[in-house]
Amino acid sequence: MIWKWLGALLLFPVQMVYLVVKAAVCLVLPPKLRDLSRENVLVTGGGRGIGRHLAREFARRGARKIILWGRTEKCLKETTEEIRMMGTECHYFICDVGNREEVYRQAKAVREKVGDITILVNNAAVVHGKSLMDSDDDALLKSQHINTLGQFWTTKAFLPRMLELQNGHIVCLNSVLALSAIPGAIDYCTSKASSFAFMESLTLGLLDCPGVNATTVLPFHTSTEMFQGMRIRFPSLFPPLKPETVARRTVEAVQLNQAFLLLPWTMHVLVILKSILPQAALEEIHKFSGSYTCMNTFKGRT
Repeated sequence: MIWKWLGALLLFPVQMVYLVVKAAVCLVLPPKLRDLSRENVLVTGGGRGIGRHLAREFARRGARKIILWGRTEKCLKETTEEIRMMGTECHYFICDVGNREEVYRQAKAVREKVGDITILVNNAAVVHGKSLMDSDDDALLKSQHINTLGQFWTTKAFLPRMLELQNGHIVCLNSVLALSAIPGAIDYCTSKASSFAFMESLTLGLLDCPGVNATTVLPFHTSTEMFQGMRIRFPSLFPPLKPETVARRTVEAVQLNQAFLLLPWTMHVLVILKSILPQAALEEIHKFSGSYTCMNTFKGRT
């Protein structure tokens, strides 16, 4: 028993070096992208914003079918027609992912009408955009139900069949605010931090499940209607991401089977700084960058 333990202990650093070298080589060599031609992709919140761009990107890269979920039929119809014009089969269903019964009911309808979902993209999200004391209780609950619990329901609805088929991918459009919260968006930051923990646990839990994987994307502020009015102090230094860029990099991460993706790459520096700097220094960074007051001009969707 002791020799087995010692062997594992000696092998562990060798494995770590091998994995680091492998990752470095993959950064240099042209990557082999996963073929999407047999995949049925469901995008929650697919009618507008990043969700619409994700639907376009999956269609552009050859996905077999695109299924859109959302709460606003007008937006869903427009996106569906656009995807069909691209030559890809597309369907939409009215579904509030924060409603557990509705999720399970519509998941059954999708399977009956369209077929099995092999790529689930949890993109739907809302933001209240107020401090805790100024927040409405129902609005706080809504953000937790949609941003966090909704992923529990959608994943439970589609993951079992993915495991049976040994073919599936769970994708979460999260936010860098899951790792570095800001004032004025306490509901959003809390829900995204919970969502990140959910995906981290799920990703590890899928290690022994052949053919089924997960990807979590953590983008910086993205220029969509949802965060309309948000202001960064140095927009030239920290420009907001374009939704089409987030969509493109997300689909690439799925095709590369990348577990976690921070956008842009400079956000890795933020994670490192949070690990080594004292709280007082981090507070000064927030004040200097303007993230401390960036939600003061927040308007959100009109």
